[in-house]
Amino acid sequence: MLFGRDREVAGLEGLVDRVHEGGNALVVCGAPGIGKSALLAVAAARAEARGVTVSGVSGVQSETHLPFAGLHQLLRPMLGAADRLPARQREALLGAFGMAEVSDPEPFLVALAVLNLLGEVAARRPLLIVVDDLQWLDRPTIEVLGFVARRVRSDPIVLLMALRDGYPTSLDDSDVPRLTLTGLDPAAAEALLDARSAGLGAGTRRRVLSEAAGNPLALVELPLTLDAGTATAEARLPPLTARLERAFAVRLAELPPGSRSLLLVAAANDGHDLADALAGGAMVTGTELTAEALAPAVDAGLVELHEQTLRFRHPLVRSAIYQKAGGADRLAAHAALALVHERDPDRRAWHRAAAITHRDESVAAELEELAARARQRGAVPVAVTALRRAAEVSEEPTAGAERLLAAAELAFDLGRGDQAAELLALAEPSVRGELPRARLVLLSEVLGEERNESPARIRRLVTTAEAVAAAGDRELALDFVQAAAVRCWWNDPGWEQRRQVIALAERLSAGDDDPRLLITMAAAGSVERGADVVERLAKARDAWPDGAMTRLLGVAASTVGAFDLVGDFMDASIADLRTQGRLGLLTRALSTQMWRQIFCGDWAGALLVAEEAGRLARETAQPHRQASSLAALALLAGLRGEEARGLALAAEGERVLGAVTTSSPVAVMLQHARGVIALCAGRHEEAFGHLWRLFEPGDAAHHQIWRQWVIGELAEAAVAAGRRETARRAVAELEPVATRAAAPLLHVGLRYARAVLADDADAEALYHAALDADLSSWPTARARLLLAHGMWLRRRRRIQEARGPLRAARDAFDVLGLLAWGEKARQELRAAGEASDLRVPPTAELLTSQELHIARLAAAGLSNREIAQQLYLSHRTVSTHLYRAFPKLGITSRAQLRDALADTSRD
Repeated sequence: MLFGRDREVAGLEGLVDRVHEGGNALVVCGAPGIGKSALLAVAAARAEARGVTVSGVSGVQSETHLPFAGLHQLLRPMLGAADRLPARQREALLGAFGMAEVSDPEPFLVALAVLNLLGEVAARRPLLIVVDDLQWLDRPTIEVLGFVARRVRSDPIVLLMALRDGYPTSLDDSDVPRLTLTGLDPAAAEALLDARSAGLGAGTRRRVLSEAAGNPLALVELPLTLDAGTATAEARLPPLTARLERAFAVRLAELPPGSRSLLLVAAANDGHDLADALAGGAMVTGTELTAEALAPAVDAGLVELHEQTLRFRHPLVRSAIYQKAGGADRLAAHAALALVHERDPDRRAWHRAAAITHRDESVAAELEELAARARQRGAVPVAVTALRRAAEVSEEPTAGAERLLAAAELAFDLGRGDQAAELLALAEPSVRGELPRARLVLLSEVLGEERNESPARIRRLVTTAEAVAAAGDRELALDFVQAAAVRCWWNDPGWEQRRQVIALAERLSAGDDDPRLLITMAAAGSVERGADVVERLAKARDAWPDGAMTRLLGVAASTVGAFDLVGDFMDASIADLRTQGRLGLLTRALSTQMWRQIFCGDWAGALLVAEEAGRLARETAQPHRQASSLAALALLAGLRGEEARGLALAAEGERVLGAVTTSSPVAVMLQHARGVIALCAGRHEEAFGHLWRLFEPGDAAHHQIWRQWVIGELAEAAVAAGRRETARRAVAELEPVATRAAAPLLHVGLRYARAVLADDADAEALYHAALDADLSSWPTARARLLLAHGMWLRRRRRIQEARGPLRAARDAFDVLGLLAWGEKARQELRAAGEASDLRVPPTAELLTSQELHIARLAAAGLSNREIAQQLYLSHRTVSTHLYRAFPKLGITSRAQLRDALADTSRD
């Protein structure tokens, strides 16, 4: 019976009863003893009674360092279904469990394999996953569970997880719903206390009710250690958790010494195996022990025995036993367990590390080997922890610093910038040698790449690159050169210094088509070497099959403003990175792709990519990429006339970005978005103010290159805001840049700006020149030109001539889905004496973004399983989305998808 939890019980039972309708996930939160485990037990019993398969795992504090230990325990009964997984996913999953050899596994590929494995199992019988004490599972397991929890929507799977308050996890910022348990109400608390301790004196009863504060475990346990003689309230009571631990410790003191020693070994052990605890206890006590030695602990309600397993009645019992023991006893317990686990190198290494208070290079070496194995299995967080502990017990400071540096590099790869910075700070005093010092400097640089600092930093990077190259590490030297080029992009140090960066890259690169050379040339010489970059990119389209390298080529194209070329590289890169499960790099590739689609007018595609990039950025801990996606989504909302939503997205992007005291790439993007939102809302003075910041030297949003890409919007805002002369000065500044730069987007924008800013005598010819240019890759620019030209003609009372371009502009905006500009074209047509029907949205706009994304992939011929692998969903989720999309599109088969989506698909 669960006192006072009727509503919560009904809610969990309802989730279980609806599992056939589609999946759900829930995190049950609360203080120790508040009743989380009891609720999960009720849900499990309900599921079993309904014929639902139940699989569970409970975190153990001492197991947090064992890679995928919790996941293996959870999935062990289901691994027979792994044969039905795609080969790469199956290999990644078995490799995570040490059951197969895998080279450089991707953690997200493991997560996708788990999602699909659960889907396969649930297809035969609905599935309830119960996870207790989530906070004490190993971090790789928690990351996988978070991945799955965000995606169980259509499969008959319910995922219930219990999480103790005060333990941050990767689920904290997710959209997985939470149920927070608080103390029982007074009536329920009294009923529980009276049911379990009916004979308490009045004073003790009042004290228990007061101290327990509605906590069910406290209501049960505190009466066992309180009596009428101790009922006087203490002046300062310790926290309830400490009081509960003390209550359990009181019972511990009453046990025989052998039982206490055995319990300490069990508390220190990383598992529930009774034989391990007995073997370790025998080593500590020097006498042979049997399960009978635990009888007093069972009678005292501290542990439970189930066949060959030993489980503590509550996690607080385990922590009370471990904390109550003396330091020497704990060391002895871990030393014994290191011998017990002699054949398990991971467990042995952790126990050896816990059994010493001095530095020991042999232990450090074992931990370093453990870290290598963890990396091999895709458990990078465990590798970071192992390397840090290895550094702590290293006998030589330089060896310890090298291990800390390696841990920092892995933490950075995980997207844990704060952790990487902390590890670097610990390593820095003891780093010796030119190359290790260079690695430290480079990582420090990359961690701060969003900061815009002085040219002196760029000079230091170039000097370090030269020294590293002289020391024989060309790859590391190129990394330094690329970092210097990124600095040049965000804070122009002048051509002379940028030229030195490019010259060094040319000297170190593997050839003219080396992606790192091209991205360096693009970032450090976007204007001066842009034409050269474009020419080399055209020759490099098929030269680099690897997704990571191809991504760099796409970034190089975007950096010089050749957005019409970006797709040639990013499409291939994204496909390859999806297959490899490299979600960190995939997020970066998608971020570049979305701006290509925005500038080239593929608004539907940009919306899909920006939303996916934002989701993945959040999952892969890349806040700047997440903020960039929010900036893109804000801009897209503005273009569609959704002003309030656009402003909210921009504000959210600024919140994610955090305080920016110097120029930041994402700050510039957000400023651009705000300018477009205001422009489309008709607030031209405000729009001009936002966009002008990109042109104003010294402003935090000033940027030498990005301003080239918004000159058209600036000119449009300037005309309506009466700032024509100011905008003309901006155009004049960019004219000499255009004579040297090959950036197509710059030339498109300048042709538009020249026309709208021109005097009447010159405007006609400039409009025709702009419209006669090849705008096949720039449909939005062409539509805006047609609108501007039609408006110019109408204002000069050339009404008949104005209607043609205005109609064409209206139709183009309707196809592109740019509602704000489409409405403006209709207003102009009405002013020209011609009515326009309201835009009829294509049926595809009735789809959610996820449905549209899946439908477009299905229209391209991909199967549900292939789509699922691309989007990191289960194939049944894909099927469900298509099932919902077909009626909205008015179709009944996949063969009709291509025609139904014709208005939203662009090559």
